[in-house]
Amino acid sequence: MLATKIRAAFAPCSLGAWPTPLEEQPSLARALGLGTLWLKREDRAGGNKVRGLEFLFAGVPPQSVFVTVGATGSSHCLTTARCARARGHHTAVALFPQPETEASGRIARATAEAATVVIRARSLIGLPWAALRAWRAAQRLGSGTPHWIPGGGADPRAVIGHVLAALELETQLAPAPDVIVVPLGTGGTAAGIALAIAWLGWSTEVIAVRVAPWFVANRWRTLRLARKTAALIRQTGIEFNVPRSAIRVRVVDAMGKGYGHPTREGERARALAAEYAVRLDPTYGAKAFGFLQRADVKVQRVVFWHTFAWP
Repeated sequence: MLATKIRAAFAPCSLGAWPTPLEEQPSLARALGLGTLWLKREDRAGGNKVRGLEFLFAGVPPQSVFVTVGATGSSHCLTTARCARARGHHTAVALFPQPETEASGRIARATAEAATVVIRARSLIGLPWAALRAWRAAQRLGSGTPHWIPGGGADPRAVIGHVLAALELETQLAPAPDVIVVPLGTGGTAAGIALAIAWLGWSTEVIAVRVAPWFVANRWRTLRLARKTAALIRQTGIEFNVPRSAIRVRVVDAMGKGYGHPTREGERARALAAEYAVRLDPTYGAKAFGFLQRADVKVQRVVFWHTFAWP
């Protein structure tokens, strides 16, 4: 089994309970005019970022120090800090401001509590300087060289975790869904899903709903991450032959005014989901879910990737 081979080759640490549930939502599907809707409940395991951190933390010595960047409401920064602390590591995070909502405010406060060092930039332009200050602070925290994690955890090693998440669908769902809808930030989750779907040979369309600026969230970057991940898996000797042309993703824009700014469509989607006890955040989940309310969307069997875990 491919998932077993990958885990044996990369020896990830254990941070979550897998597989995450695939939950059918018949009433919500009817409200959206869909045939069938499933939620892939990554939120039940602490959010989608846990998947990648299992591989990024693999094999590091005790008391390691990790440095990463994100917005003040970054679930990636919070999850990195919490998981690192749980394993006896340290984190230094550099943050840039985003509009404050209930979710981003909670995350900012939780990150300040969980991270060892928090450096705040006054604006996105100041993030590189804040990241440098975080790196220097990290060098003083431990004896070894700090470990750098790109924003959002968009690293091929982390993408492997999302490949495994999508491979879980093979045992949870038959036949394959028409589409998988996922928020698109730094691209790691969408890249892993697209790569797994290509390996499975499914005709499923992966729809990545862009919620971050185009220079970060775009099709080219997502496919590049997927191809680099495929090459990394092959380097271990695992037979993983996926044609480049088979890795496909469709990017749909839903960012609105800017990153972290709630949109009218997203808030309408969030309110509808709440009527059926599905809680979405305004930055990622609500905007992606809003895609399913568009009048021009004509799909029947849908998996929605529920990535966000509320603090």
